Amino acid sequence: KFYITDDADGRKQLEGWLAGIDQPYSLASLGDNDWAHSWQKYYKPMPVGERLYIVPEWERGEPVPAGKAPLYLNPGLTFGTGSHASTQLCLMGLERYAVPGKPVLDLGCGSGILSIAALVLGASAAAAVDIDPKAVDVAYENAALNGIGRDRYTVRAGNVLTDGALVAELARRKYALVLANIVSDVIIPLSAKAGEFLDADGVFLCSGIIDTRAGEVEAALERNGLAVFERREQNGWVALAARAAR
Repeated sequence: KFYITDDADGRKQLEGWLAGIDQPYSLASLGDNDWAHSWQKYYKPMPVGERLYIVPEWERGEPVPAGKAPLYLNPGLTFGTGSHASTQLCLMGLERYAVPGKPVLDLGCGSGILSIAALVLGASAAAAVDIDPKAVDVAYENAALNGIGRDRYTVRAGNVLTDGALVAELARRKYALVLANIVSDVIIPLSAKAGEFLDADGVFLCSGIIDTRAGEVEAALERNGLAVFERREQNGWVALAARAAR
């Protein structure tokens, strides 16, 4: 199945792909659709964990259940609506390990959902970073939806695995909680740097780990001086919480 533009250039590409292939094929036109916004009708408010209630920005006027802390969000084109199992695992761990009055660091922040949730739950400040420059504006916009300003929230674009200056900037402050909802292939090398950001009793909470690779990630954490003390699973995804080994 190929999707091409309905113009001369698209037809030329199709001819090139099909050259020499003696198979029948059919063409169909896709109707116009606002793909950037049509998904929003499927994204509804959702409770996560015991306290958080994720609310799409366009549902802001709807009532919030008693006892829940609302987190207003418009993820735009970045990852992090709260519906993915890996994000939910991180949010549930965040509820447990974010220390009121202490700072949080979010590595691979996407929409900013995790670091903003930490601030909503009482963190004193949060720093966030993502390799995608678009995430910076999206995260700041989502923070503003929740009444959070840049005096408490700092977002940077960059790669902490390769940018020593960025690591030095972030590590000037030590964090009670460091979050990384990414993928195993990033978490494994990142585990060598996580200790630079943690305070003495800080927690490194990582998610986005497919269950078949959880053992590999846990071994990398242990090699780098972090002891895993909790493992959570949901729908084939795993989150690990670790502290500096004693």
